[in-house]
Amino acid sequence: MKVAILISGTGTNMEAVIRAWQQGKLPGVEDIPIVLSDTPDAPGLEKARRLGVATAVVARRPKEPRESHEERLLGALAPHGAGLLVLAGFMRVLSPFFLSRFPGRVINIHPSLLPAFPGIDAQKQAYDHGVKITGCTVHFVDETLDGGPILLQRAVERKDEDTAEDLRLRILKEEHELLSEAIAIVSEGRSSIVNRYVKVERSHEN
Repeated sequence: MKVAILISGTGTNMEAVIRAWQQGKLPGVEDIPIVLSDTPDAPGLEKARRLGVATAVVARRPKEPRESHEERLLGALAPHGAGLLVLAGFMRVLSPFFLSRFPGRVINIHPSLLPAFPGIDAQKQAYDHGVKITGCTVHFVDETLDGGPILLQRAVERKDEDTAEDLRLRILKEEHELLSEAIAIVSEGRSSIVNRYVKVERSHEN
């Protein structure tokens, strides 16, 4: 399966995925042909290029309708034949119009244990709320904000001495591993959704 990665910012999760693939840890992934950003100056674009992956930018124009922008995003993706889209810090909610072109084939990484703390700054939301346990989630994307069926989750404990930044960095470390694990599951066809619950088959290697 070919995997396209969409970013808006630093691209640290994207970088972790590309490195995992280049190290042979994602056998179900045939190629990562494109990293696409809606932000022209996203630092992750240079990271992708240094790793040998092609990049493209499709920024939303001033006052451009959402559907028009999404049509251009789809146009940029079309030549690459991606079977899975991975949102790795892509900061836009995709519409049913876009998602209908990739039914059940778009996943997102989010830095909280959803459904808790959706939206931006989830790590600080959790920190400010005083939670003892937070973490990260990979979910299938639907038209809601961080509301699609949950594929994988991993817990991260908040330590008494943690600053908000300490907690963010520990969550990020788990995100890097969890996202690659999720891509392996989907690319190998080991997931199915029943009444929002995602069933995951064990890898043949286990």
